[in-house]
Amino acid sequence: MGKLFKLFGLLIIFLTVYGCSEEIDTSARYVFKYETVLSYLQKHEAYHEYAILLNQVHIGKKGSSTVGQLLSARGNYTVFAPTNEAIHDYLQSLVDEQFISEPSWDAFTDSVKLDSVRKVIVFNSIIDGGDEPNNFYYVHDFPEDDKGEFILGNLFDRKLNVHRFAEDVDSLCINGECPVNKYQRDILTINGIIHQVEKVIAPKDVTAASYIQECLDEQRDGYLTIFRAIQACGLLDTLSAIRDEAYEELYQLGKIEDLENMTEQGFAEGNTASAPKHRLYGFTIFAETDDFWRSEGIDPKASDLLEKLTKWILDNHQYSYEDVFTTGTDYASEGNLLYQWVTYHILPMKIPADKLVFHINELGYNMSQPKAYGIPVYEYYTSFGPRRLFKLYESKESNGIYINRFPVHDNGRRGTNHELYCEPSKVGCRINVESSLAILTDMVNCNIYPIDAPLSYNDDVRDNLQKDRIRFDGMSLFPEAMNNDIRLKKATAEQYKHVYIPNTVRSYNYFPNMQQNADMNFVYYNAWNDDWCNLQRDEMKAVGRFEIMFTLPPVPRRGTYEIRYKVLANGNRGIAQIYFGSDPNNLPVAGIPIDLTMDCRNDLDAQKVGYERDTDDDDYNAEVDKRMRNNGYMKGPQSINSNDGTERGWNDRENIRHIFVRQTLDPNKTYYIKLKSVLESNKKEFYMDFIEYCAKEIYDNPVTPEDIW
Repeated sequence: MGKLFKLFGLLIIFLTVYGCSEEIDTSARYVFKYETVLSYLQKHEAYHEYAILLNQVHIGKKGSSTVGQLLSARGNYTVFAPTNEAIHDYLQSLVDEQFISEPSWDAFTDSVKLDSVRKVIVFNSIIDGGDEPNNFYYVHDFPEDDKGEFILGNLFDRKLNVHRFAEDVDSLCINGECPVNKYQRDILTINGIIHQVEKVIAPKDVTAASYIQECLDEQRDGYLTIFRAIQACGLLDTLSAIRDEAYEELYQLGKIEDLENMTEQGFAEGNTASAPKHRLYGFTIFAETDDFWRSEGIDPKASDLLEKLTKWILDNHQYSYEDVFTTGTDYASEGNLLYQWVTYHILPMKIPADKLVFHINELGYNMSQPKAYGIPVYEYYTSFGPRRLFKLYESKESNGIYINRFPVHDNGRRGTNHELYCEPSKVGCRINVESSLAILTDMVNCNIYPIDAPLSYNDDVRDNLQKDRIRFDGMSLFPEAMNNDIRLKKATAEQYKHVYIPNTVRSYNYFPNMQQNADMNFVYYNAWNDDWCNLQRDEMKAVGRFEIMFTLPPVPRRGTYEIRYKVLANGNRGIAQIYFGSDPNNLPVAGIPIDLTMDCRNDLDAQKVGYERDTDDDDYNAEVDKRMRNNGYMKGPQSINSNDGTERGWNDRENIRHIFVRQTLDPNKTYYIKLKSVLESNKKEFYMDFIEYCAKEIYDNPVTPEDIW
């Protein structure tokens, strides 16, 4: 064995000394222990142009440091380094676009354009892994799925994706068109890793509006029908939004500050909660394909398409009897049937394929086996346009993600909660994520997914939603959390674990659906790698004499509902009075103050709420449940799991649901919840995990009691 190691060592020396050539530098396969990313690039002629650019491009407006200085310092950088030829080809492409007159840096007569082009080349090529050790990407760490995105964004905070070729597993392209050299890859330095690319990574800022317009101009088949409807409904201007430029400027100038010294501020943990670098806009469109419309006898290119589409919607009852609408040609009116139908196909956030639903800590799921699903998971959102409820769902049995699927579950107290079956009329629309028609990387502000069945907010959907217990994660209320890659980011660094949302009054209204007072700080805790017993692990917290208000999703039908607020109790929490109603300026009190510290591990608290652990006698267990409900409480849901093997779910004594409203709610009204501290202390936590709506037909059903899940 010793001789084998010696022989291998000699082979490495031989390859290092003699293996260099202009075409293939095999020394790049080995570790450069004394080179930084910058020094390595500067010593290799192939990257001469790129190395110069690194020292010309500044990191931001707040200072004079260059990217070159960044890459010469401590860190964990993944660098997709373009060759001299790749940079020359990029300049030639600018000549072809008549942006410059010749492929030379001297051709730039405008210094602003020059700086912009340099920044495009440099910022798109680097992923900063932060302070986490070895937080950079070897090739074997690249996303496994074709068109899969890297977890971390580049210096522009844009996600790069990887295109894989089934016929050649070693061939990789960044963003579908920038080949990674097969030999000049995995070049390890003391502060990062380098992969040579043969083309400059320079994604265009193609918006949903410009993409749709291009498809319309070219009469491109695939989504022509819905694109024509979107255009007719006057939505292209809205779909052109990319970012909040006012926030962008404030952040670049250092006027949006991080929240430092969190524990001194009163938070139970954390050092610094980083404010988001951007405030991006986004959209997701779920669309029937042109092939579907042709099967329905509708020609996507017909001159009377809109009239025929409107008639089809009417004839197939793709609306609810409660809806009020017109059927004329004023399609841009919110009262028009086509407008109402089209906008239900859109969510006001850009959702990547791996975040349509979240698999993280539901019962039976383990993150070490990400494709082995446990019990069903789901999301409830409010659609674009008129406020309507929108459900995304996936189970082990469903074979994919669906919109508005309503199966039967094995949800008895001794059941598994797995999907038993789904009636054909309740299957919903399967989202064909794997389809070649899925548009996931072409647009900066939108994803488009094909669906296999027509989508609408019709009476069946509304009726079935009312039969659901509608449990929604707190962060689902804020589209900005998804658009800016805040919610459940698969990263553990401090800057992603604790995210500070600027104060509405003192700084900037980052979440329009959240109104804060000046005496609080709000932080989102991304618990991706923490074993917290919350729905999806994450949670929202604020510290101070808080007063905080949110707009809630709509209910599907008029009826009597309970609204519940789940608490994972501990001594750091405060006591909050809840206010609830439809007038945000005059919300009535809803029940007694909620003690967020109440923990049923404490016998006095357990007696107060009527808590007892489940026994083998289900009749007695039902009596305990009834007693708790009479006191305004419920146990936490059985569906939440823990990877550390401790008991979770229904018998977890820390988890309590507070029933704070039981009243008639109207689907045509907008409801608000406000939580206000009743303590004088400015170092107690507000906490929020999830809220749920539960219709009377569920919680007061004399035949089938509400399940424990």
